[in-house]
Amino acid sequence: MSDAAGPGRRQPPIADYGFLSDCHSAALVDRRGSVDWWCVPRFDSPSVFGRLLDPDAGHWAIRPVDEFEVERAYVGESLVLHSTFRTAAGELTLTDAAALQPGVRGHALGREVPHTLLRRVEGVRGTVAMEIDFAPRMEYGRTEPHLRSIEAGVLARGGPAQVTLASPIPLRCEGGSARARFDVKAGDVVDFCATYQPSFGEPQRDESAPLPSIEDTRQAWQSLSDSHQGYRGRFASEVRRSAIVLQGLTYGPSGAIVAAATTSLPERMGGALNFDYRYAWLRDLSLTVRSLWIAACPDEPARLFDWFVNAAGKIGDELFQIMYGVAGERDLTERSLDHLSGYHDSRPVRVGNAAWTQVQLDVLGEVLDAVHLLRDDLGDLDEPLQQMLVVMANRAAAGWAEPDAGMWEARDRQRQYVSSKVMCWVALDRAVSLADRLGAGADPARWVVARDEIRAAVLEQAWSPTAGAYTGAFASDDLDASVLLLPLVGFLPADDPRMRATIDVIERQLGTGGLVRRWQDDESGFLICTFWLAECLAMAGEIDRAETWFTSATGYANDLGLMSEEAVPGGGALLGNFPQAFSHVGLINAAWRITEATKAHGSSPSHDDKTTP
Repeated sequence: MSDAAGPGRRQPPIADYGFLSDCHSAALVDRRGSVDWWCVPRFDSPSVFGRLLDPDAGHWAIRPVDEFEVERAYVGESLVLHSTFRTAAGELTLTDAAALQPGVRGHALGREVPHTLLRRVEGVRGTVAMEIDFAPRMEYGRTEPHLRSIEAGVLARGGPAQVTLASPIPLRCEGGSARARFDVKAGDVVDFCATYQPSFGEPQRDESAPLPSIEDTRQAWQSLSDSHQGYRGRFASEVRRSAIVLQGLTYGPSGAIVAAATTSLPERMGGALNFDYRYAWLRDLSLTVRSLWIAACPDEPARLFDWFVNAAGKIGDELFQIMYGVAGERDLTERSLDHLSGYHDSRPVRVGNAAWTQVQLDVLGEVLDAVHLLRDDLGDLDEPLQQMLVVMANRAAAGWAEPDAGMWEARDRQRQYVSSKVMCWVALDRAVSLADRLGAGADPARWVVARDEIRAAVLEQAWSPTAGAYTGAFASDDLDASVLLLPLVGFLPADDPRMRATIDVIERQLGTGGLVRRWQDDESGFLICTFWLAECLAMAGEIDRAETWFTSATGYANDLGLMSEEAVPGGGALLGNFPQAFSHVGLINAAWRITEATKAHGSSPSHDDKTTP
């Protein structure tokens, strides 16, 4: 890769970004050494660096002055990013990290953090001319801060936030940026450190505490990886990387996992399907719990579930909410940031997400399935949890026949979505299984009747003779990849004749360019749907086909193993918010399913196929 572009450039491809996390907030740094996204102190906070969504919304670049080639990789089992830059004059490395608290190890990672980005330049050979361009813009680029030189650095203060840049290189403050050029020779080490603080109130960092370091951060990530049980199935390196990404998308204080680190990266370039994914969805709960159980250990899924129980509170007659803020906030009112041009002019840029007000019946099944998956780890269920689960089962029994917005969160109208019916079946099936642990309010006799009614309705009304498959909604001939969930949740076996026909039709008609689209008029392929297809094929005994789809899907990951929500089929660009938790969850679950199918069919893969829990 060659590059000498200046600060006014358009945004690079999504795949060019690396992901940094301190388990409170996230930063994205591109291949040219520019931090173009940093929302701090939380994932859903306003950005300090927001060039990802507008060229003038703030950045922090450290890069060679002349054209260069770059290679990059994460350091071991961490989110510490190591980039090697080579120019005609020499070679150096840039190491980037979102700092973790010194001395923190294992599952304590991310509970408290210093809200600091660390960047280290190290000379390898020759002499490389470098430049630094530090241009924070608070509140999603609305506020250009006052910049002033201070001892050993620069203070940027504006609106509710301030960022202190510690720099051994004297910086020149002008035009809203702090800039400098400097030479790096072999053996030189140059450290930069940017720390966020609120503009007012008490400092968040104890000045007597040890300073965070890149090595502390690397060791903290590695200690978390070492504390996990260690996945040993097929595609182990991809699974371990995805597990680290999920940890990076976890809000340390609560255990909630955000759907992605960004807002408003488009489903279609230049389009309006741009949403804020920096919140935690209940839809992801059971699949995420399974993936964390496979790739991590029971502590992580248990914390995630504890977060949900607290966030939901006591449930009465109100709408059962499908998503929350990372600390359990309910009100996620959506608004547009009209001053931002968007990623490659994809407008509007949204913060908040109106889906929090939608009726989505599938979440009832996701929650009860998650409890069922964790039943051996949760112990005795306390009375508030029992009451909540009983309410959810009763709602599934009473409301499964109603239309809803569906798992794809339709904003036009409600429909009789098959996936919603099936997840209501899951809610009741799991509630029946858990009935003896749900207290006096449990009504398994009623739940069994409703469960069987749903099954009969789905088998009759979801099948389309015209499509030769189960379709996305009752009385519809339109294919929808969400019905691939039927075998995954145990509604039907994958080798059931109609289910097998459905899998084949979806593979043939929705599969294109190595990806599976949600429906036929989708322009992009969904990575989670592709992994679902791989799981279904593995469950049907078609291991070679499953591996082909799995490998095709993982091939869309960038050079760091990061995936967004979607991609252009045929090896095209990543699309949608990034990195996307659901895509990495899908990878982990599909790898495990292929491992189990390989063992069951007596294959002898080249991979270590040690069983997972």
